[in-house]
Amino acid sequence: MLIQVIILILGLVLLFIGSTLLVEGAASTAIMFAVRPVIIGLTIVSFATSAPELLVSLVAAVKGSGGISIGNILGSNVINIALVLGISSVIRPVVIKKQIIKTELPYLFFISFIFWLLCMDSHIGRLDGIVLISLLIIFLIYSIITAKDKNNPIVLAKPSYINILKNFFYIIIGIVMLSYGATFVVQEAIIMAEKIGLSQTFIGLSIVALGTSLPELATSAVAAAKGESDISVGNVVGSNLFNICLVMGIVGLFNPMTIDKTLHYFQFPFMMFICIVLWLIAYLNQGISKKTGYFFITLFIIYILISYFK
Repeated sequence: MLIQVIILILGLVLLFIGSTLLVEGAASTAIMFAVRPVIIGLTIVSFATSAPELLVSLVAAVKGSGGISIGNILGSNVINIALVLGISSVIRPVVIKKQIIKTELPYLFFISFIFWLLCMDSHIGRLDGIVLISLLIIFLIYSIITAKDKNNPIVLAKPSYINILKNFFYIIIGIVMLSYGATFVVQEAIIMAEKIGLSQTFIGLSIVALGTSLPELATSAVAAAKGESDISVGNVVGSNLFNICLVMGIVGLFNPMTIDKTLHYFQFPFMMFICIVLWLIAYLNQGISKKTGYFFITLFIIYILISYFK
């Protein structure tokens, strides 16, 4: 038991250091090349923090643990909004720019809805995987087209190779630390959960989802504390898109699996509900206040409790 606690603490330390390095490297890169910080959050940071979901879901699907695989994605997407943005805004109110409200958030809602439709037959297959990956490609093309920061159209000084390499080093080391940190935390959580007899689906929806969302939580919280709201929000929105399109797309392509029908009664609808709530709050308030952050955290607690009792 002592060894498990030590590994758990080590994982949390790696998550904190990794997220700090990743935010530092990402923010500096955005400024250096006059790229909208939210695009860095939506792409590089999101892909990095979604790596644990990809690894866990793919391995779970290959091993026949479909409940953990799909539960991980549904749970992670709810946790990213309800808990990650909730805690981030409690640390420091998060500002959400109009461009994100008009484009990225509606696209997230659209992708989430398409994902639910594809899962209506309680099966994720190769055709579903192709559709999801195609939607991700469309999103990435849009991100490249809109990457330029209109508020900073000209790079004042040519970036030095030393600064470029330093930022690249920070990002890579941050990604590695986040991956190992999440792995350590998740594996110990699964062992403890199985010992007390929790179901695979619930483990995926809660413990594994929370564990694989720790990189998003650490990264967004650090970004919020540093006043990098664009990276904080972009990380969450981008991670949810990557979770659905890349993770479930790859799972569908290489290891088609069945989906528990009971997930359509609460987990899928709640994922859609939390997307709508975020979109509406962002549209009305142009951001997330501390009070709204506590509201999101409450929604997370409600989600976990209902999932457990169901």
